[in-house]
Amino acid sequence: MRLINVEVFLERKRLIKEGKRVDRRAKVLEFGDDEVTEYAILSHRWTEQEVDYNEVVKLAKMDKKERTEIRQRDGYRKILQSCEQAMKDGYKWLWVDTCCIDKRSSAELSEAINSMYQWYENSGICYAYLHDVHEPSFPTMPDKTYHRSEGWSEWFSRGWTLQEMIAPRNVQFFNKDWNPIGDKRTLSPIVEDITRVPQHILKEGLSSNRPCDVMGCRSDDDSSGGQGLFSDGSAGREYADAVWGREEGFSPSPTGDHPHVERPKHICVGLQHNNGANW
Repeated sequence: MRLINVEVFLERKRLIKEGKRVDRRAKVLEFGDDEVTEYAILSHRWTEQEVDYNEVVKLAKMDKKERTEIRQRDGYRKILQSCEQAMKDGYKWLWVDTCCIDKRSSAELSEAINSMYQWYENSGICYAYLHDVHEPSFPTMPDKTYHRSEGWSEWFSRGWTLQEMIAPRNVQFFNKDWNPIGDKRTLSPIVEDITRVPQHILKEGLSSNRPCDVMGCRSDDDSSGGQGLFSDGSAGREYADAVWGREEGFSPSPTGDHPHVERPKHICVGLQHNNGANW
């Protein structure tokens, strides 16, 4: 997996801001092994102002106008603030899906999709950035402010939220201003109400031996109660098989959630204790 070198990224940002010469040879992105490297990871809602792999790599070589335009994007500021938080938390490496995958390579993109659960699972900490939460605390009740996502932050309406919420051991939530508003273990009662993911899964992960039927992707004409995504702890493989391997569950991603990557029409973000439960 490609990882952002937090120190190099922040140093480049400082030099650009001060109008000083940037070492173009410095590598902002480097390859790392997710099983041995300690890294932070970002979970977020995509917007129309993201920064991709090529733009991050070539930023130092761009002219001032183009560089300024990229640095003013919400997506760039999101990466920057993720790096700053990672630095505070003592992490040298950070993974952000917008810029750590070269989506021009279909092979790399495919590998990233199939490895993503594992990458989130192996992270030291996951930053769940709720870009539409302005309050200094985690929402505890549905709010009409979030009318596009049934009363809750748009983060909870994303198809990718299921794995990014369950896989990491440590998920920390942040509001729009990057102020911490809680973690998934402490907030598990509220998160369970929002997503229907049982608290023991939020706290213990899928490795727990407690029985639970995890329900997920299904096509529009599937009335059987949903396609099971995980069983017997084989989360990563079965997630990839069920979510990415079923053509009838695919549709082009809408703007705002992983452009250029197809995702299932329905990720029913909920876990059911009874087989055949109706959605």
